[in-house]
Amino acid sequence: MSATPYLLPFTKVGSESIGYIASTQFARSLPFKVKRVFWTYGTPTGVQRGQHANKATEEVLVALTGSITVETDMGRSKETFVLDSPTQGLYIPAMCWTNLYFTEGTIGLCLTSTDFDEADYIRDYQTFKRMAAHIAL
Repeated sequence: MSATPYLLPFTKVGSESIGYIASTQFARSLPFKVKRVFWTYGTPTGVQRGQHANKATEEVLVALTGSITVETDMGRSKETFVLDSPTQGLYIPAMCWTNLYFTEGTIGLCLTSTDFDEADYIRDYQTFKRMAAHIAL
């Protein structure tokens, strides 16, 4: 388990007078081939989302509007990121537990390296801790 979460800058073009486009520029800046795209919206303030890790899936999370505070836990290290710009994404490697907090009106976009598979999810934190400790050995 060598990968850790990190912020990715996206290409931005445009101006205040016409608006902007943010892009991964032909996906060169993404650390994996995208297999699935989904977005989260309408999350009430104060609701904690995430609360899981994936065994194999890698993700890039972007706050298209609003902001998302992301607490990451690699089993041996924790870090918090605030996503509040559509020109930046957060790379979330496999075996990274996340807790997500959305501000009102936030739309979050997620790019993933795999299609959805419930068997890939670890939804119990103690199970995650045991698995992460085993991988770190």
